[in-house]
Amino acid sequence: MLCSGNGKHRRSSKATRAIALAGVAGAAIAGPLLAAGNASAATAAQWDAVAQCESGGNWHINTGNGFYGGLQFTNSTWAAYGGTAYASRADLATKGQQIAVAEKVLAGQGKGAWPVCGKGLTSATYNGSAATGSSSGAKSTTPKSTTTRSTEQQAANRSAQRPAPKKTVTTPTGQKVKKGDGEYKVVKGDTLSSIAASHHVQGGWKKLFDLNKDIVQDADLIYPGQQLHLK
Repeated sequence: MLCSGNGKHRRSSKATRAIALAGVAGAAIAGPLLAAGNASAATAAQWDAVAQCESGGNWHINTGNGFYGGLQFTNSTWAAYGGTAYASRADLATKGQQIAVAEKVLAGQGKGAWPVCGKGLTSATYNGSAATGSSSGAKSTTPKSTTTRSTEQQAANRSAQRPAPKKTVTTPTGQKVKKGDGEYKVVKGDTLSSIAASHHVQGGWKKLFDLNKDIVQDADLIYPGQQLHLK
């Protein structure tokens, strides 16, 4: 999603995940947004739409491509706009926290920060101060035209930098299987038992299998690249 400058996912039920992926969460984030104290430039429904476009509506996605969370922040953008006050990466922050940071990005860079998915955002000036990585209050001496060109160039390059999230992984035989959107990414040599043991999953491999039945069809067959839920 974003150019440059960076809750743990919990799956209570398949129904909850289905609702999240469908983007039906506008009313649920009103509280976090108000709590963040930002003058919201875009509506909750608009941010849901951006997340649906950027990440399939998964606010805690981490595919390892350098873009994190529902609105696909880079670590540099997340840090530059104060996100590290919430979490080290966007995918580790709550939905409301990600939107609070996104409001600052929208105010600073405009909807072009999401060149493909941000066209429906309502731009407005943010009332707070975006983090700049410097404690100095000195005004930047960078010419405005240079800054504008830099931002536009970064936005134009973003689509090429980030491939669209894949929903499948390829097995050694060339078969396509579901990837999933859990917080743990399977690596070569993993088994459900080893993952359950190393991450202290209560209920062991059987619990892990139950949590991921929509992804794992056979408890003895998991593939590198699949993303499993641990809770």
